[in-house]
Amino acid sequence: MKRTLGITLSALSLVLVASAAFADDAPATPATSAPAQATTDNTTKTETTTKTETTKKTMHHKSSAMSKHAKVDLNSASKEDLAKLPGVGDDGADKIIAARPFKTRAELLSKKVVTRSEYKKIHGWVSAK
Repeated sequence: MKRTLGITLSALSLVLVASAAFADDAPATPATSAPAQATTDNTTKTETTTKTETTKKTMHHKSSAMSKHAKVDLNSASKEDLAKLPGVGDDGADKIIAARPFKTRAELLSKKVVTRSEYKKIHGWVSAK
């Protein structure tokens, strides 16, 4: 009996997790809520929100600075543009200009222009065209 109950609860939780995952991908629909209704034992149900409405209210999207700026081209950017990158400065901009041209932004590491920690700060901000 306990094993059957455990299996049933496990299957139910998997179905709920799967439905929540698919609900996130569903197109936005107007929020619906169930009206208060009387049940057979004379208690009233409170208004409930749908799973997608609750998910939309609590889901937070990453708002990074990377999505709000244009990438800087390592091969054609000016010294001033390169110096504005996080952790680069004037000396780093001079190193980048001296190491040009770049085929990929990862060459900043392979040519030892920046350290790994500096690269982690700027890899989303730069491109090599």
